[in-house]
Amino acid sequence: MYVILVYDVNEKRVAKMLKLCRRYLNWIQNSVFEGEITEVKLKELIIFAEEIMNLEEDSLIIFSSRTEKFLDKKIIGVERSSVNNFL
Repeated sequence: MYVILVYDVNEKRVAKMLKLCRRYLNWIQNSVFEGEITEVKLKELIIFAEEIMNLEEDSLIIFSSRTEKFLDKKIIGVERSSVNNFL
């Protein structure tokens, strides 16, 4: 499945959340990640994220689609991080 993940956590937890999300997805902008991920890996990511988060004040939002081709994406301005892979 293809996901876009967005988080808003207290600055004390930002570094841990950034490191966690980079293990599973591609960083595209501050607190925003995207990429292909299996359901099992996504559940794993959510479990680890909940351990980092304070559920009373932080949030994690995940948008999902079957594949990236079902998602229209338009970038206006500077693309922070390209997700192109060169082989």
